[in-house]
Amino acid sequence: MGIDVLTVSSKGQVVIPAEMRKKLSIESGSKLAAYVSGDVIMLMPIVVPTEQDFADRLDEAKEWAASVGYVESDVADIIKDVRRKKHA
Repeated sequence: MGIDVLTVSSKGQVVIPAEMRKKLSIESGSKLAAYVSGDVIMLMPIVVPTEQDFADRLDEAKEWAASVGYVESDVADIIKDVRRKKHA
């Protein structure tokens, strides 16, 4: 994939070439994050996790917490401690 020259419309819109959209699975309605660094504009697709992805990460977090000895009742104290250290 080479360099493509895009044209900005009067509304500030550009068309992302089909080959790029296909490679990055960008479809109509996809969300992109835009970032400016100096004179460079970067676009990144935002991948929204599925409910199953979220459930999987939660299960991993629960396993980790159990492996280090945390129980649910520890959460409030941990949050308070982190906030206290952040504001110190």
